[in-house]
Amino acid sequence: MAQRHAGNVLNRFEHAGFTVVGCKMARLTPALLRTHYAHVADKPFYPEIEQFMSSRAVIMLALEGDGIVQKVRDLLGPTDSRKAAKGTIRGDFGTEMMKNVCHASDTDENAQAELARFFKADELFNA
Repeated sequence: MAQRHAGNVLNRFEHAGFTVVGCKMARLTPALLRTHYAHVADKPFYPEIEQFMSSRAVIMLALEGDGIVQKVRDLLGPTDSRKAAKGTIRGDFGTEMMKNVCHASDTDENAQAELARFFKADELFNA
């Protein structure tokens, strides 16, 4: 958001053939972030994640497509933007490890949990 790449990122997802079935903008609260990042909330680096993720509004997308979880992760590139190849979203727009361009679910099960965490049922639309 700070670098004004929201449209570029959305464009990459659409050009990859994914369908946007949910989209909204919100400011994430510390409580929601602690739930979302529960698996690392006790790590020394967590406060930096929370500070960054709550520093401004984020755009949340729900995407649909065959093999969507792995395909999105491939399009994003590795979490550490400094190691991401050019042509990936993180490689083209990211600048560091802790201030990432996008988050992506890592499994179908986590995708379902994250969709339920960030979207109400009536905010998701079938393609």
